[in-house]
Amino acid sequence: MTIGHKLQINVSCMEGFMQKISDFICRHRWAIVLSSILLMIPAVLGYLATKINYDLLVYLPSDIETIKGQEIMTEEFGTGAFSVAVLENMPTKETLKLEDEIREVESVKQVLSLADLTGTTIPIDFLPSEVREKATHDNTQLMLITFANGTSDDLTLAAVEEIREITAERCLIGGMSAMVLDTKILFKSETILYVGIAVLLSLIILLLCLDSFVVPFLLLGSIGMALLFNMGTNFFLGEISYITQAISAVLQLGVTMDFSIFLYHKYETAKKYNKDRLKAMSIAIQETTTSVVGSALTTFAGFLALCTMSLTLGTDIGVVMAKGVVLGVICAITAFPALLLVCEKWIEKTKHKVFIPEFRRIADFIIEKRKIILAIFLVLLVPAYITQSKTEVYYKLDSSIPENYEYTKAMAALREDYGMESQMMILTRNEMSEATVSEMVKEIERLDGVDAVIGANTLTSYGISAEILSSDLKSVMETENYSMMIVLSSYGIATDELNSQITKINEIVDARDEGAIVAGEGPLMKDLVETSDRDFTNVNFVSIGVIFIIMMLVLKSISLPVLLMSAIEFAIFLNLGCAFLTGTEIPFIASIVIGTIQLGATIDYAILLTTKYLEKRRGGEDKLNAAKIALRSSIQPIFISAMCFFGATIGVGLYSQIDMIGSLCTLIARGAIISMVIVVTVVPALLVSCDGLIQKTTLGFKQLSEKGNR
Repeated sequence: MTIGHKLQINVSCMEGFMQKISDFICRHRWAIVLSSILLMIPAVLGYLATKINYDLLVYLPSDIETIKGQEIMTEEFGTGAFSVAVLENMPTKETLKLEDEIREVESVKQVLSLADLTGTTIPIDFLPSEVREKATHDNTQLMLITFANGTSDDLTLAAVEEIREITAERCLIGGMSAMVLDTKILFKSETILYVGIAVLLSLIILLLCLDSFVVPFLLLGSIGMALLFNMGTNFFLGEISYITQAISAVLQLGVTMDFSIFLYHKYETAKKYNKDRLKAMSIAIQETTTSVVGSALTTFAGFLALCTMSLTLGTDIGVVMAKGVVLGVICAITAFPALLLVCEKWIEKTKHKVFIPEFRRIADFIIEKRKIILAIFLVLLVPAYITQSKTEVYYKLDSSIPENYEYTKAMAALREDYGMESQMMILTRNEMSEATVSEMVKEIERLDGVDAVIGANTLTSYGISAEILSSDLKSVMETENYSMMIVLSSYGIATDELNSQITKINEIVDARDEGAIVAGEGPLMKDLVETSDRDFTNVNFVSIGVIFIIMMLVLKSISLPVLLMSAIEFAIFLNLGCAFLTGTEIPFIASIVIGTIQLGATIDYAILLTTKYLEKRRGGEDKLNAAKIALRSSIQPIFISAMCFFGATIGVGLYSQIDMIGSLCTLIARGAIISMVIVVTVVPALLVSCDGLIQKTTLGFKQLSEKGNR
């Protein structure tokens, strides 16, 4: 038996298997609908039980020095997190009373202020002026609060919330834990509306694009099931980030909607030739499954490419979205056709005219002007690449929090009254001599932007003897093995100035103690910047490589993946370049994942158009007619898909106050429109212009006649 015969047998077996599955779905449509509804119960429970993480720094690689520093602080000092609070109009006696109240809060380890140095008998004015200036300003003073649990631990967040309730408006709490808490509060106030906005806009688009008023509700219902199954199964991942939670819903809605729309159109076509609606649906399921495998694989692979990121937030997003694509396909060929069959009568009663045109004239115009379009593409390709590379990226995580939130108010007070933008901790082993420590501190204090270096050994330089330091203060600063010093910096988090300052501090510290570690929010953010920069390049290369291989197998061509990915990459360059031209800074996570998401989600448009072009060329059409017919038949479904993707994301992008989410959704929405325009204009021009190359590098063109090559 030849290899060809074996392949034919395998194909026949697969077709027979798919027919049995399709027939089974049609016969047991009620059982599928009911079982899908019942499965939503554990999915809801899983969704509610899934923990949401609001601290992006926990996704840094576990082997970097700053993460080890966090572990030392927890194990040696019993401090998982700390906050700097600003007290307003509070006498010493009230400050000490407030400290006692805060110490009673679960997870709070230590509470310290100048009042602990003076008590109620000595006025704060008796302290050296250098000390007072660092910790008091007008009618305000600083308080340090340390927590036994980690920055984003539930107990720490609950403690910050309780402290806010205790202090009312007398105290503003800064620090990472306060930022994480406000992010959580803000996200919870918006998250339900994300899906609501996406569904509403998608529904409007579907009502205009489909020929029944009932079908859009059934379509969104089946996608809602898939979405709920995806969110529910996240329970097995342990936890997901709030960014994943926010964008996965709207992304899954936009990305997987094509599959259901494609099935509905196949069903309507099959009904014209089959009076038996069950037979027609079986054919539609088979054809849909065969057709969407390639596009689903590219989207699936694109999301999985995010798992190669060192910043494991990529794995978080990638796994959830890849899982969502699989579940979206399953529901599109099971739950959705079952719903269509069950609701057939209502669908027929609500039929209406489609409100969008077929774009035939536009398609013909594009083919006619293909040479001009190709010239514009070639001229703009390099400038587009250069422009997108200049897009500004920000890493400051608190940029998403509005000015009226308590964390933002606290940081404004620290910045304006105390010149304090950031803090970091130096953890040194106790083997260092006092003279070496003193020399190290003086060198650090001479650095530009360093406001103060505070530790048990440094307070003597401000005229405070070690004898008057309380045991509580000493326990915060010293353990049996390590000493901790807090460096106050006037440079903002994630700025070039602070990152340069941290590098210099590391050099000074390492020269005296190779086992010392510079830790805290500033160094963690520096690591985030460096890790993200590496991830940006790696993820793009991996996603391009993986999708290229899949397209090569699906299209059975070497040249077509290059041509199609060039067009989509051009669309990505234009998308990011728009941010540069409008002077918009984008969050770092958007710069990393947007290329992969836009490539994986919109390459389907190019594959659809190209597949139809290849069919017509293999059928004997010349290249111009093939391109014209392919574009005429593809432009409407591409438009519908892109508009649904746009509708699912643009509302969230415009509404969300969390810029990390809003900017990403805006980029995705704009990317969907740009990709659509590029695919329906540039791709046909590339196909026609490179037709000879395509024939030589694509299987199935050996028998084309000379006439077909015109």
